[in-house]
Amino acid sequence: MRRYSGFSWMQFIIGVLLVILGIWTLCHPGAALTGVVIAYGLLAVLTGILDIVFYVKMERYTGFGPMLSLVSGILSVMAGIMLLVYPGAGSVAIAVLFPLWFLAHCISRLVTQPRIMKYVNSFSYYLTLILNILGLILAVLMLFSPVFTLMSLDTIIGCYLILLGVDGIILAFGGRNSRW
Repeated sequence: MRRYSGFSWMQFIIGVLLVILGIWTLCHPGAALTGVVIAYGLLAVLTGILDIVFYVKMERYTGFGPMLSLVSGILSVMAGIMLLVYPGAGSVAIAVLFPLWFLAHCISRLVTQPRIMKYVNSFSYYLTLILNILGLILAVLMLFSPVFTLMSLDTIIGCYLILLGVDGIILAFGGRNSRW
């Protein structure tokens, strides 16, 4: 049986990339959408692959929670591939797919939250819980208010990517054996 080492390099790297992308999005709200769409597409594919890997590793030990990780991963990969193949349709795709991605990702994380407590300290657990609840609220707001989404898309996405990145970094360092 493998022991949890307390640090996840992949989680840390993706967290740092998400924070950098979020800060860049906030600093360059009027930047060329094609570059942003390609970067978001790549990160969506990477995040989706991580969710699918989580499903593959956890599906035999648990019930419903990992299935949502699989669905979230598939949606993330599909959204990422669509953004990479059709960058011209990026603004419409982002306005429609990112709220769905936020929603699926946050639900997946909230459902698996009780299992996370085994591997992380209580600070990481509660921070992840709060960030995913905020993401869920944001996703619902974006789904039911497309005008709000289109008008503030850069700010919403930038802030949420920073929150996702911070969450990933905290979880990477948040192992029980960690002193953090």
